[in-house]
Amino acid sequence: MPRSERSPLLLAGLLATAGVAHFAAPRQFDATIPKALPGSPRTWTYASGAVELALAAGVALPRTRTAAARAAAAFFVGVFPANVQMAVDWRHRPAPLRAAALVRLPLQVPLVLWARGVARNEEGRS
Repeated sequence: MPRSERSPLLLAGLLATAGVAHFAAPRQFDATIPKALPGSPRTWTYASGAVELALAAGVALPRTRTAAARAAAAFFVGVFPANVQMAVDWRHRPAPLRAAALVRLPLQVPLVLWARGVARNEEGRS
């Protein structure tokens, strides 16, 4: 299978894994929810996990791939504030945790570009 054909499935797998993790270990995600958001952090954790699972399904299916990949790119941009909040909140934690929080910040860029690339590749096939 050529790399360009695997890329959407790998992105779908990443989204699905993250989505499942939000339900399997929600506490770690609750800590990243900005306090300014209304409601319970757990509600936001489950909602974002459900969105990731829906995006995974959409990216996996060729018929919905373009729209889902665009939505995934927007989602990756949208969760960036949670990653910033995590980095701020974890600035006094032990070095490995601080490092993990900081590493997440620049990782959003390749995720956005990956999702956009999947959308563009799919558009080129149409």
